[in-house]
Amino acid sequence: MTRSIIRHTLAAVSLTALALNAQAQSIPTMTAAEFNECKQTLQTKAIDAGVSESTARAVMADVNYLERVIELDRRQPEFTTTFADYFNRRVNEARISKGREMLETHRELLDQVTRETGVPAPYLVSFWGLETNYGSYFGKMPVPSSLATLACDPRRTTFFTEQFVAALKIIDEGAIPAEQMEGSWAGAMGHVQFMPTVFLQHAVDGDGDGRRDLWNSLPDAMMSAGRFLQSMGWDGDYRWGREVLLPDSFDFSMTDGRRLPLSEWRSLGITDAFGKSLAQEPIEAALVVPSGHQGPAFLVYSNFRVIMGWNRSEFYAVSVGHLADRIAGAGALQSPPPEDQPTLSRDQVIQLQETLNDKGYDTGKPDGIMGSNTRKAIREFQKAEGLIADGMPSEPLLQKLGVSLES
Repeated sequence: MTRSIIRHTLAAVSLTALALNAQAQSIPTMTAAEFNECKQTLQTKAIDAGVSESTARAVMADVNYLERVIELDRRQPEFTTTFADYFNRRVNEARISKGREMLETHRELLDQVTRETGVPAPYLVSFWGLETNYGSYFGKMPVPSSLATLACDPRRTTFFTEQFVAALKIIDEGAIPAEQMEGSWAGAMGHVQFMPTVFLQHAVDGDGDGRRDLWNSLPDAMMSAGRFLQSMGWDGDYRWGREVLLPDSFDFSMTDGRRLPLSEWRSLGITDAFGKSLAQEPIEAALVVPSGHQGPAFLVYSNFRVIMGWNRSEFYAVSVGHLADRIAGAGALQSPPPEDQPTLSRDQVIQLQETLNDKGYDTGKPDGIMGSNTRKAIREFQKAEGLIADGMPSEPLLQKLGVSLES
């Protein structure tokens, strides 16, 4: 084990301990009386929104406060994992092999969804694989209790109140009994992990039995996924994007989300992953480098933005796209993501944001999330300091800003 690896390992252990300690101190508590009062408010809002009084009362009688949900909610944004860790956990040989098996097993159903929605079968299987590992795990949390707990928590009350009311509407329509409505800690449900509001708007009865059942009916789930992607503008004529090679002198400040015609990217010396010229297609693309200049690069098309409409994460969107490619028979990335990049705690990202703001590089309000404003500020600082302007929190950048990996 090299000194560099040892340093990263010890830093990661230290950061984990610090973050978990801070997390334990920041988790709020709610008394039984406070939760009961909130439950009554939620029940009233559900009835006012059209849920039958009998359903609202019956569901609410079994709703409990789940402290574990609050713990998971606070833990979720604490770390910005590296692309390598995220990607390698999700796009692996076992998932690729199983995806190819599912593609063949359910070919007739998937082809029907493709005909009706325009979404190719490998993408449908890819979403399914990433969301629930092909239906092997939907989550075991009671959705009404999870959503009520989050709705009564001050952090995202409005959003989760809307989700809670939507969940009761789903129960009220007879899609699933309340006691069987299980999902993730945040309320995502079924084969494709729809949130309740997405279910209400986009779930369909794919098998013709008169119910929208995303837990027990794969036809319902796959057709619903296709309809959802179709509603967001899926373009069946093009793929999600592709891995590309960048010239040695490339200006990484161009990874700022700008969309340019393929001809312009080609004129900058960008080729496909094998060094061949880019296609002569009249479409626009953006350049994405999820690991910065040290990792793979991707030119992404409009369908990439559709994937991000499902989950607002570039890591997720690249993983969905590449897994779909692998399921369809493509090979592995030509430039695998580096596995030795630093992982920052939320507190360290806040420190980074505050420091950049103090130096005149606007990240917006410090929130501990590496969003587009923070990436833009990093790129501007990197360019001013003569660093490669890829928007990534590299060790040289952190050293210049005084953000330590070991504290």
